[in-house]
Amino acid sequence: ISGVIFYDETLRQKSNSGVLFPELLTKLGVLPGIKVDAGAKPLAGFPGETITEGLDGLRERLMEYRQLGARFAKWRAVIDIGAGIPSAFAIQANAHALARYAALCQEQDIVPIVEPEVLMDGAHTLERCEEVTDGVLAEVFQQLAAHRIHLEGMVLKPNMVISGKKCPQRASAEQVAAATVRCLKRHVPAAVPGIAFLSGGQSPAEATLHLSLMNAPGSLPWQLTFSYGRALQEAALTAWGGKSAGIEAGQREFGKWARLNSLARSGRFKAGMDTQAA
Repeated sequence: ISGVIFYDETLRQKSNSGVLFPELLTKLGVLPGIKVDAGAKPLAGFPGETITEGLDGLRERLMEYRQLGARFAKWRAVIDIGAGIPSAFAIQANAHALARYAALCQEQDIVPIVEPEVLMDGAHTLERCEEVTDGVLAEVFQQLAAHRIHLEGMVLKPNMVISGKKCPQRASAEQVAAATVRCLKRHVPAAVPGIAFLSGGQSPAEATLHLSLMNAPGSLPWQLTFSYGRALQEAALTAWGGKSAGIEAGQREFGKWARLNSLARSGRFKAGMDTQAA
């Protein structure tokens, strides 16, 4: 099953034939979803850290989104790694907000995508990323339990455990896959049905290979899949270029990366396949 995450504006828009986008997608067998957070804002008293806002009025917005056709929602919490950060309080505050959001979603029969993202900006090592991701996932699932979240009715959307972009010695794809699975096994209960990774600034080839390596051994307690933005759309947007003449080229690129990531879902994508695919 595939889904599309809308913004408030696009959820209300119609196709050229006058059909609301959620209705159009439903007819095609695609689930409509909605981004409901108001973005990451500076966390008062904690320089360099953020808190995601948007809980005020969320119950009423979710009620309307359900009527408009949304069947799942997304809320992104952002955790940065730097000198002296993240603080325990920033992790706790963001985890608490994620859990409150998830509870409100389940109250309205909307599946929450719980997205705690440890950013890959900076010069931190893979080991430091794993340490922070450990702490974040531990707190997130503690808060989800405290808020009585039905784990079978949610999807986790985490970062992969990866070196910072500015790290002089980047970890290999095999190391990223191993560290990520190790971290998930420590903290994510088997009751969670699916984990849909964000690409978090990785290139399309990197994100696809990492997902494939994680799925290659098989026998994991959850489904590992993708919920990529840049890694799925970047090549398509470049090929399209905002011009009608580039629509078909953009569609081909999007289809190509969708197929390659479908292979990665079962561990069948190999390095170099992206340069061979049509």
